[in-house]
Parts: sequence; C-alpha cells; structure tokens
Amino acid sequence: MGEYREKGYTNLKNIYVGNISFNAPEAEVRELFEQYGTVHSIKLITDHVTGRFRGFGFVEMEPFEADAAIQALNGIEFYGRRLRVEEAGKRRTRRHPPRR
Repeated sequence: MGEYREKGYTNLKNIYVGNISFNAPEAEVRELFEQYGTVHSIKLITDHVTGRFRGFGFVEMEPFEADAAIQALNGIEFYGRRLRVEEAGKRRTRRHPPRR
C-alpha cells in the first residue's frame, strides 16, 4: 500500500465494513473483498487500550472494484453476522475527548 501512495495514486475508494465477527481472521476478510478486485489496504480497528478488535474496519480498493464489492457484500452473512458494507464517509471529529 505504501508504494502505491508514494507514486501519487490517490483515487482509491475507502470502504467501511461493519458488524465483522470477532472470530473472522483478517486474511479471510481480505479474501472476501479480493473476489471483486485488488485490495490495496485493509485495517481492522482495535481498541487503543485493550488491543481488542472492535468489530469493524476499512478496505481500500479501486473505485469500480469497490462499488462491485459494496453491492455484492452488503448484508451477506460472514462468520455468523450480517456485514454492513458501504463507502466510508469523511472521518468525523469526536464529540467528546477520548476516555483515559
């Protein structure tokens, strides 16, 4: 992914993936999306205090491939949970300061 960004390619689409099972390995989430094209990056979000997976993440793909993945994967059952797959919005600012 780093090399891709270093060369100036920034037209990737960021996909939000929610309701991921805590038992789903990152490699299998990647494989799920790779059915629709090249996955340039994947980030499964963890709690900064406990290090535990929080049940959602982000995948970056080419726009056309990302649209196909979103269309096909939103609402499917994966590891016993229905995935929520949609284009990620802009990052929101926090309403409250982080917990300590």
